[in-house]
Amino acid sequence: MFIYGTLSVFVRNIPLTSAEVALFRAGIALVTLLGLQAARGRLPRLKDMGRELPLLFLSGAAMGFNWIFLFEAYKYTTVSVATLSYYFAPVIVMLACPVLFRERMTLKQVICFVGSTAGLVLVINVGSLPGGGDHARGVAFGLAAAALYATVVLTNKFIKRVSGIDRTVLQFAGAALVLLPYVLLTGGLHLERMTAVGWACLMCVGLVHTAAAYVLYFSALKDLPGQEAAILSYIDPLVAVAISLTVLGEPVTASQLVGGAMILAFTLANEV
Repeated sequence: MFIYGTLSVFVRNIPLTSAEVALFRAGIALVTLLGLQAARGRLPRLKDMGRELPLLFLSGAAMGFNWIFLFEAYKYTTVSVATLSYYFAPVIVMLACPVLFRERMTLKQVICFVGSTAGLVLVINVGSLPGGGDHARGVAFGLAAAALYATVVLTNKFIKRVSGIDRTVLQFAGAALVLLPYVLLTGGLHLERMTAVGWACLMCVGLVHTAAAYVLYFSALKDLPGQEAAILSYIDPLVAVAISLTVLGEPVTASQLVGGAMILAFTLANEV
């Protein structure tokens, strides 16, 4: 989760479009994990996955475009605002579950939804920051990324027979397969822009922030109770906000900090 929280610093130093960064992120991680699984003799067996295979590729496609929108949010607003908007995803999942799984919303969930939404309103208060229009666009990209991440989470609820690492490999494959034609049709590759720093940051995003971080995450899930994993996941936005304020020196208002705290507190309360 700490690794995830540092993602923005590296993405901002890659001179490529958000779609290109997402494509290379998926590709580098896919090749790395396939190599790891091949060395262990545990390559995914597609024929064993049956009807869940389309769901895996659908969630992979959603994951790829989720990355694009998140990276776009980093360009238009501060990392703290983008991250806190992105962490509205659990609220979207909360709202979707009664529709998809016929679950009844409890009073606690209603309170958490109202509290998280109020926090989001405070985060969106971009009038006090310079470039209000761009910040509003950044928040919109962050919320779009949240909706797509919620799609990944909800789709995974229907996938029962595929292990964590195999699931991740196939989702990366789905992301790469969808993003490659998208990138080629919307401007192509611009590798001539890359510098030594850009290549180093791109490899770090693919190897460390994606392949290694996902392996660590799924390995941890085998040994952690769900609530403990949920609590630890909030290290990510806390680190991202801290980096935004200290390393990047980005502006943030007191009301936005309060709003961010409300989003994280109410979504965490819902998960515990």
